[in-house]
Amino acid sequence: MRILIAGGDGFCGWPTALYLSKQGHKVSIIDNGVRRRIDNELHSNSLTPIASLEERVAKWEELTGRNIPVYEGDMVHYDFLKEVLKREKPEAIVHFAEQRSAPYSMIDRDHAVYTQENNVTGTLNVLFGIKEVVPDCHLIKLGTLGEYGTPNIAIEEGYIEIEHKGRKDILPFPKQPGSFYHLSKVHDSHNIMLTCKIWGIRATDLNQGIVYGLETDETKLDPVLTNRLDYDGVFGTALNRFIIQSTVGSDLTVYGKGGQTRGFLNIKDTIRCIEIAAENPADQGEFRVFNQFTEQFTVAELAEKVQKVAREEGFDVNIANIENPRVELENHFYQAENTKLKDLGLEPHLLTEDVIREILRAVIKHKDRVIESNILPQVKWK
Repeated sequence: MRILIAGGDGFCGWPTALYLSKQGHKVSIIDNGVRRRIDNELHSNSLTPIASLEERVAKWEELTGRNIPVYEGDMVHYDFLKEVLKREKPEAIVHFAEQRSAPYSMIDRDHAVYTQENNVTGTLNVLFGIKEVVPDCHLIKLGTLGEYGTPNIAIEEGYIEIEHKGRKDILPFPKQPGSFYHLSKVHDSHNIMLTCKIWGIRATDLNQGIVYGLETDETKLDPVLTNRLDYDGVFGTALNRFIIQSTVGSDLTVYGKGGQTRGFLNIKDTIRCIEIAAENPADQGEFRVFNQFTEQFTVAELAEKVQKVAREEGFDVNIANIENPRVELENHFYQAENTKLKDLGLEPHLLTEDVIREILRAVIKHKDRVIESNILPQVKWK
């Protein structure tokens, strides 16, 4: 299959590109390098040293004989995107190419506007590109469970059957985003839904949970192929931050009471979910939604898991509750459905102590790269 991966230099995009290439697909990448430039803007870094995209794809071809063409450019520039589509004629587009941090979108007006313009316009361009150049192409779009918020009812996969004043209908599940980033994803979902309806586009919206892990079988083949690991207060996930904090002698800082519950999945499951979606495409005109996660935990539970493993590895760490920089419910009901991908063959990797231990040991190797002042939150919602 010809598969174009937008955002193929990122944390999810890069291992996905390698995995699908290894599986025999003809993979190409679009990336504008903005994630690396944001590191410079924030005076931050990936904990793992990462090679340039050019070096990465060259090493992959050297090791495997498989070529991954790279198109350096921005998808908000429609003429550029259209030319790539004409050249590659993808049968599937995996769309990771969005600003993915809620805190980044909440820094100030400029960052909120950038996030929405980049994410919404880029996705609109993809939709028009499919319509005009590759109308049978399957769009596999990375969404987020954060679109749903934390309703006091079970979260269904995209749609919900309701009865109102004696009549029934199946409608999109209500959206309650908690940041300008999450709101951009809601806009994407609505735009994709509309174009499926009016143009017959086939699309799968993957409402993904929080991804953890570092390496996949492919990225472990050579240090040049290694994946990035974010730990700062803007792009780092809670689990990554806790693991880094445990190695540098810091308390594990839980936001607020720690009762916030979210869905999680291993990076290895992310790439497998993309493969499943590609091999089982949506029908023409179908807007299909999968909730892409395997387990759910509270933030406090994550901290306790990391504390236990860290102490076994010789790091005596404590858990500290700090002021929550976000505006969110800290104790709430949370039950999200996630059966569709499992029904199609997903066999989850679970968050075991061994998984945490593997990440922690990888972190120790690069502990000297930690910029400790970047770990605590500096962006506040209010």
